[in-house]
Amino acid sequence: MPTDQPRSLSVGFVPGVTPGKWAARWRERHPGVPLELHQRDDALTALRDGTDDVVFVRLPVDRDGIHLVPLYEEQPVAVMSREDELSLYEEIPDGELDGLTLLDIAECGGPRTAVEVAASGAGVVILPMSLARLHARRDAVHRPVEGFTATTIGIAWRVEDESDDVEEFIGIVRGRTARSSRQPSQREAPKKSAAQKAAEKKAAANTATGKGITGKKAAGAGRKGGAARKGGGKPSPKRPSGPAGSRGKRR
Repeated sequence: MPTDQPRSLSVGFVPGVTPGKWAARWRERHPGVPLELHQRDDALTALRDGTDDVVFVRLPVDRDGIHLVPLYEEQPVAVMSREDELSLYEEIPDGELDGLTLLDIAECGGPRTAVEVAASGAGVVILPMSLARLHARRDAVHRPVEGFTATTIGIAWRVEDESDDVEEFIGIVRGRTARSSRQPSQREAPKKSAAQKAAEKKAAANTATGKGITGKKAAGAGRKGGAARKGGGKPSPKRPSGPAGSRGKRR
């Protein structure tokens, strides 16, 4: 990551989203840039006013002035009292909720309160499974339900924010590896040209060749020295020599 713009990265997320795995990956790759997580009921407002740099939102949202990438869908479930006959279903068929009281989340004051009302037996509330699990109660159950549209979680950031930190985090969320050429952290070092690569290869070859010659010379010198010393360390003593052809006189 660039060292001339050190800062912390603030990431907001709506209830039900679990961004911990992406935050952990960021901290492994960029320990020098702190990342802060904030749960927001209105994550989009925190993004627009600059409180957060990146946010996870539940679609649909107003996309004016933001980039948004859909990530995954959430399965809709019906939340009801544990005593409700609907709880006997493993998956509630389409049309089975006709004629029943469907609670309005906004009128109830939010998902948590809506689950409380449903647990009392006053009606049924349709929620994304992540929210049903987040606000789970012992006196309430949730079951997958047919006939309702799945919700989508996406990641958003401001159009004018072109920082490397934001781009790097978006790449992590989208599954890019640490060595992906699309990550800003991998674009710091300029790529070597073909001429530079060829020159480096040639220099390496010359160095290797020079070492080979030096090694051969040293080995040759070693062999010569060994040959000179072969046969013992001290020269043999010379025998005294008489006149040529004389063997001495017999007596």
